[in-house]
Amino acid sequence: MSFLAFLAAAVILAVTPGPGIAYVVARTAAGGRAEGLASCFGTALGGMVHVLAAALGLSLLVAESALAFNLIKFLGAAYLVYLGIRLLLREPETGLAVPSVTAQGPRRALFEGIVVEALNVKTALFFLAFLPQFAQPSQPLVPQLVVLGSVCVALNTLVDVVAVFAAARLLRSGASRAVRARWLTRASGATMLGLGAYLALAKRQA
Repeated sequence: MSFLAFLAAAVILAVTPGPGIAYVVARTAAGGRAEGLASCFGTALGGMVHVLAAALGLSLLVAESALAFNLIKFLGAAYLVYLGIRLLLREPETGLAVPSVTAQGPRRALFEGIVVEALNVKTALFFLAFLPQFAQPSQPLVPQLVVLGSVCVALNTLVDVVAVFAAARLLRSGASRAVRARWLTRASGATMLGLGAYLALAKRQA
């Protein structure tokens, strides 16, 4: 059941329009499908850097103190609540802001995607807050966190790839796209808010 809850939350967060989707759409618009796909795989590799860092760091923490790990889980749940509130309070007019980029070729897009995602502090904070909520401190942590994090990265990458193939449609400024974007943003906010509140109130294992 815990994995199903994780999977449901990870899916709805992956499909929510955000900076990642905007970036690969912009790359596709600037340099075509090949450059867009290269940026997808670049951000995926960058995301795995955060997964491995979170897994190793949290495993070292729990080795020192299970109490400290549970404290991290509580703070992580509070952070998810904070993110959920921010999404729910986002202005309705806020849509998918596509940044302006220039064509640089698939190889450069791949490298830039790795660097941009690996240096993304928000991604690091999210993995540190999200992954421990579904891990059992009594079980080996590194395999659990790597698997959960890899699932998140895979789902995000899948959505980014779909966005690349549908870039022309996503870039169209139709009202229906704006409505879908607002609905997905609200759904993501409600998911994180509810998940964070549930995990913060749930009984924690020492």
